[in-house]
Amino acid sequence: MARKPEGPLRKGWTTGACATAATRAAWQALLSGDFPDPVTITLPGGETPSFKLIKAEKGDDWARASVIKDAGDDPDVTHGAEIISTVRVGKPGSGITFHAGDGVGTVTKPGLPLPPGEPAINPKPREMMVGQIEALCEQYGASTDVEIEISIPGGAEIATKTWNGRLGIVGGLSVLGTTGIVIPFSCSAWIHSIHRGIDVARATGRDHVASATGKTSEAAIRAFYGLPEEAILDMGDFVGGMLKYLRKNPIAFVSIAGGFAKLVKLAQGHLDLHSSRSQVDFDRLAGTIAACGGDKTLQNQCRTANTAKQVLELCQAADVKIEDAIARQACESARATLDGASAVEVVITDRNGTIIARHGIGEFDQFRPVAS
Repeated sequence: MARKPEGPLRKGWTTGACATAATRAAWQALLSGDFPDPVTITLPGGETPSFKLIKAEKGDDWARASVIKDAGDDPDVTHGAEIISTVRVGKPGSGITFHAGDGVGTVTKPGLPLPPGEPAINPKPREMMVGQIEALCEQYGASTDVEIEISIPGGAEIATKTWNGRLGIVGGLSVLGTTGIVIPFSCSAWIHSIHRGIDVARATGRDHVASATGKTSEAAIRAFYGLPEEAILDMGDFVGGMLKYLRKNPIAFVSIAGGFAKLVKLAQGHLDLHSSRSQVDFDRLAGTIAACGGDKTLQNQCRTANTAKQVLELCQAADVKIEDAIARQACESARATLDGASAVEVVITDRNGTIIARHGIGEFDQFRPVAS
């Protein structure tokens, strides 16, 4: 994740807001003959942003408009993308329909807010676009039989930097946004993706999922169990966001994998593992070393250590199994947050992806691949 800049941060607009603005401009042009530029929309919270048009084209029964996505100071992969809406007069009685153009994905798995086969234009952006279409139709006395096609040039390539593939959204990006506003570094999009991953896993009947703090631990846990793509949750630092959602939407077995330093934080009760939002308590860690049989010298070395990695190395040199204790404590912390909703295990890996500790509450070995 990009580092948060200093000072006040500028808000931006979601792809859903941009698609809504482009849709309003295109449909208004088709009904009135003129493109509003800039085009102004009303967001669910009452905000009224205006968007400059990049494209403005029309024919007898269609019109096309586009705007550039401005995510403000958020490190959004879609920042700067062109969001295009092409509207057409629909067949009588068809109502307002949505279509995926170039660079917009299609849903292929159950568990998402939209059924398989639908364009990945989420319910709230659809609602926003429908509201704009209906208001214009009332203003101009027009029928609400309208086809809306959203395109994002380069969207298929940008989507490879998102979790869409894992969620079963193929061919491009999703059109997202419940408020229309991007709050810089809010992490809400990441946590939302974790939740959708859980929904897909539940809908596809998975009874075991694994999550990881990073790529190395993800590769390790995936290989350990031979897990498919849809069984992996992109937890990152947001273990709390994952566990709290699982508490209400349980999956039978949950594995949590990560490096020693991150999982020390979980063991000490932190549910956000990012370095700027939680820190290792080295005095408490020294107490864990004492409980593992480490002598006073090792405990004092821990208290003055610079990093958790250094503590692990000191303990390994002294043959003190601190990693086993941390795996157990982290597992207990996760279990407390889940409140019994799922069986849980914690797997600690080193920087090479080797599993150095594992502790579970539940029969996890049943998911190991059978040796041939």
